[in-house]
Amino acid sequence: MENIRKLLRFLTPYWKGIVLIIALLTVQAISNLYLPNLNADIINNGVAKGDIQYILRTGSIMLIVTLLLTGSSVLSMYFGSRTSMAFGRDLRRDIFCKVEKFSQNEVDKFSIPSLVTRNTNDVHQIQMLILVGLNLMVIAPIMCIGGIIMALRQDVVLSSSLIVVVPTIGIVVGLLLVKTVPLFRSMQVKIDKLNQVMREKLMGVRVIRAFVRNVHEGKRFDDANRDLTMTSLRVQRILAIGMPLLMVIMNLSSVTIVWFGAHRIDSGAMPIGNLTAFLTYILEILMSIMMAMVMFVMVPRAEAAAERINSVLTTEMSIKDPENPVELPKGDVELEFRNVEFSYPGAEAPVLKNISFSGSTGETIAIIGSTGCGKSTLVNLIPRFYDITGGSVLINGVDIRKVTLEKLRDRIGLVPQRAYLFSGTVRSNLLYGKEDATDEELWHALEVAQAKHFVLEMPGQLNAPIDQGGINVSGGQRQRLAIARALVKHPDIYIFDDCFSALDFKTDANLRAALKGEATNALVIIVGQRVSTIMGADRIIVMNDNGTIAGAGTHSELMESCGVYREIVYSQLSKEEVA
Repeated sequence: MENIRKLLRFLTPYWKGIVLIIALLTVQAISNLYLPNLNADIINNGVAKGDIQYILRTGSIMLIVTLLLTGSSVLSMYFGSRTSMAFGRDLRRDIFCKVEKFSQNEVDKFSIPSLVTRNTNDVHQIQMLILVGLNLMVIAPIMCIGGIIMALRQDVVLSSSLIVVVPTIGIVVGLLLVKTVPLFRSMQVKIDKLNQVMREKLMGVRVIRAFVRNVHEGKRFDDANRDLTMTSLRVQRILAIGMPLLMVIMNLSSVTIVWFGAHRIDSGAMPIGNLTAFLTYILEILMSIMMAMVMFVMVPRAEAAAERINSVLTTEMSIKDPENPVELPKGDVELEFRNVEFSYPGAEAPVLKNISFSGSTGETIAIIGSTGCGKSTLVNLIPRFYDITGGSVLINGVDIRKVTLEKLRDRIGLVPQRAYLFSGTVRSNLLYGKEDATDEELWHALEVAQAKHFVLEMPGQLNAPIDQGGINVSGGQRQRLAIARALVKHPDIYIFDDCFSALDFKTDANLRAALKGEATNALVIIVGQRVSTIMGADRIIVMNDNGTIAGAGTHSELMESCGVYREIVYSQLSKEEVA
């Protein structure tokens, strides 16, 4: 419940709407309580005495009260829906903004499918609780307490039946809550699992088909689906038992009241109109308890959702802006890694150890090594996708942890290992690099990235559609568009994270030649697997398998001094090609 209370504090901005809803619901509840009393008066003073004028006069009042009740019901539901939908909208926005600032550590901790579920299904559960709660939390107590008072006014003796009925219903509701709370929490976790399997199925569909694993993946999905279904059925079975029990209690209560009320009418202790009003008040009391039960059934699932949402909103980010940020000097940059060490959370040993090197504007630094030696991890430390666990990374002598993330990343143009394009057009993807770039700048970036010729052939050219993830273009085209996106930005530091591997040798060579003239006013860092891609760099950093630097220098220097580099070179090139 604490998690729900924390999230309900977000309702503060909507206090005007909530006050209006409370006022409308109060009118609705009072109207409901007033109608049975008028009905009793018509029976006792109109029908029993044959007074037509009294019946018409009182009936007109009942009609007005009914119209007032209908109007307040419609308006309260309308404003309740508006408030709950606005709350859901703003809560989704807050979760999105929070997740947007997460480092990769936090994303890995929650997992992408879980974050998607928390921002959709979990928010929906809270949203529905507010929608129902705003309408029930006011009207149910008024109806229950007001109904008891009005029932006592009709007949105190018959009202003693409430001493048995109300606690019995409370016990039933309590048992339902005890049984359903753990199951609702389990359901949210199983929805995460189902989303994860579905996401893997969709993203890895080509691999699944290539290895003929459709049956295996179908079984995985079926297992997750059945697990969720069985848990949902258990919850529904419990609720299915609870609702008939409550209806039995209500009907038995009505029969009992009619039985004893008939004897009191027969003895003259109670007018017949009062019995009909009393029955209505008893039903309203029981209905208010039933309404509260509906809300209580929703609370466990909403509580589980609130706990998951609150864990996202209250997560302390491992990478965040400093309290007193320092400005990076403008102009040329000098990047320095000084005794850098990095370990993933929970890892037994560091991925990178004692990394020291430097580079400045106009230089090209290449990083090469075997698969898994930490090359990509190393360059991901520069834009602070991960934070170092030892040593320091400096730009112009300023530790990057003292600079705001926005100012730091604004100086960097990154082309990741796996190029990702967003749904839209070629133009909209390139404008990620620079929002106000002209068409001339976009075409120039495409030309340098060796992408101009195929964009010209696309229908619409710069306005050619791009599907989510760039799946409607080839891997090499996707990579070149990602490179063009970074070139449009004109950053101080270019990071090419093994992004040339999807290119053929000719395109690779042409692109590197074009980059030399384009990036003269920037520091270029290239992570590569091909020796031909990196051998012309001003400095080559060779990584050992254990995350240390095996050697650093030019191609010719490393051929003489670094055995690891020679081994890599001779595995790709013949001695004649090296010579």
